[in-house]
Amino acid sequence: MTGETDLHTLLSDMRPELNPGRYVFTMAEGGVPSGVTPVVTVAEQEGLTLVVPQAEADAAGMAYDYVAGWITLRVHSALASVGLTAAVSRALADADLSCNIVAGFHHDHLFVPYEQAERAVDVLRQLAGGSD
Repeated sequence: MTGETDLHTLLSDMRPELNPGRYVFTMAEGGVPSGVTPVVTVAEQEGLTLVVPQAEADAAGMAYDYVAGWITLRVHSALASVGLTAAVSRALADADLSCNIVAGFHHDHLFVPYEQAERAVDVLRQLAGGSD
């Protein structure tokens, strides 16, 4: 199934959902450690970035300094769609909330400061409601 490209539809149907748990961004040297199941991996020149549950990073002794809440936008966004990331980023920036966005094949995933995750969901719901 092809993802949605219409910005109005993407915004009104995004249905932000806060996933349970605390997630951290960390680096892995020599591959993913045993017992660690990343929800995101990014290969960079400097090494392999992982986004993992905080408890798994702690158990594996992995260093991190950013603890995030993970929000999934439930609308099936096309990878070629234009404007969703910008609109979401702007709304969160206007609310003074940092956000790291990762695009999956079906959905966009946002990592926001853990302590402010519920507030971020509220901001996104207001954005969705305002696009009607």
